[in-house]
Amino acid sequence: MVRTRAAAVTGALQTFRLCISRQSVSSGIHHPRIGQPLRFMSSSAMAASAKMTTSNKLKQVFTEGKRPAMGFWQMIPGANVSRVLARSGGDWVMVDCEHGNIDDAAMHDAVPAIAALGVSPIVRLPDIQPWMILVPLIRTVDEVKSVVSAAKFPPLGTRGFGSPIAVQNFHPEPTLTEYLQQANDSLLTMVQIETKEALDSVEEIAPLVDVVFIGPFDLGNNIGHPIINGKTDAELDDAIARIYKATVAAGKKCGIFCTGGEQAKKYADMGFHMINVATDFTALQATMVDALAVAQGKVPGEKAASY
Repeated sequence: MVRTRAAAVTGALQTFRLCISRQSVSSGIHHPRIGQPLRFMSSSAMAASAKMTTSNKLKQVFTEGKRPAMGFWQMIPGANVSRVLARSGGDWVMVDCEHGNIDDAAMHDAVPAIAALGVSPIVRLPDIQPWMILVPLIRTVDEVKSVVSAAKFPPLGTRGFGSPIAVQNFHPEPTLTEYLQQANDSLLTMVQIETKEALDSVEEIAPLVDVVFIGPFDLGNNIGHPIINGKTDAELDDAIARIYKATVAAGKKCGIFCTGGEQAKKYADMGFHMINVATDFTALQATMVDALAVAQGKVPGEKAASY
């Protein structure tokens, strides 16, 4: 799930997690143009829209449809870590406030650091708290609808407007009016499917959001087929295939968490639209272990898939 104290949201849903890709820090959604769409738009507003659209790298990749959007997972706090990941060639960086060591303040440092480099920040929330915009522990289609509503401005939703922080993450910077005008039509709302309840309802869930993102580790645990030493059972493969099929049938994008480049290439060849390639914590550890092994005259060992 997705969430943040100030307004962004990505949190741990036991049914599934809602993630929001964002170019700013105001509501937990990917919003290079967050706001209420107007029936008639001035030429200046249209120009602003075009400029702001160029900031939305993730949506650009989705729209072009030529390749999957590759990204990285940030678990270690620090804007410098965010910048390293954003400069590594990916399209997006997931700021993990759930399993990572990233609090609300660190999230607010990470998001603008990533956005400043033209990469899409996505925030995953830590848990469920009533004052946050998006509600975790969703189990029904009606709850999904309420979450999507919380991510959008009226008349399409119930999201509040007023933060001056979000607009500062765009270049050129829009006015608050331009930001409001360009909102709802560019939001990318994501749900992370990780439990049996969500799997059983995926055909109903997929049409309600823009991206369905698969968390294979928790999904495997929750359907009774955990990933052990990097090996997936046929039942988990079938569940992943079902989610992908339902998402594509709904005309939406399907993403998945992978633990390395080889696995990411596998799912890219299968047609997935959004793929995590590596996580900072495990990649850093693996690099250090391998470097030490070489220095000691040892052969680096093969590693099982790890979060």
